[in-house]
Amino acid sequence: MSTRKDYPTDLSDQQWERLQGLLPQKRTPPERAREYINASLYILRTGCSWRMLPHDFPNFETVKTYFHKLRRDGTWERIHHALREQVREENGREREPSLLIIDSQSVKTTEKGGRAAMTGARR
Repeated sequence: MSTRKDYPTDLSDQQWERLQGLLPQKRTPPERAREYINASLYILRTGCSWRMLPHDFPNFETVKTYFHKLRRDGTWERIHHALREQVREENGREREPSLLIIDSQSVKTTEKGGRAAMTGARR
């Protein structure tokens, strides 16, 4: 476990238990993987650049490489789908949604067309 002070974006132990089994079981030790995930969540939540990652996280280049590796191999998408299914099931719903609603909005456009619609305002 890390010796640094926790950030609000860090995974709780319960969240980590749920997520850990969804990560690829390769060379990255679980403790390091958790720190890489916590650092990635910090970046995503705060919107800071990779280089602005606080120094008490692992090196930003390592975190960035780990994040992009999980994106390329589809891990983030698999995590999203698995967690969605778990949450739906815990709430007494089917694992997969049976209905999809797409909301769209119509935007009224000008009735003028061509060059007249593109001329600037007159004084």
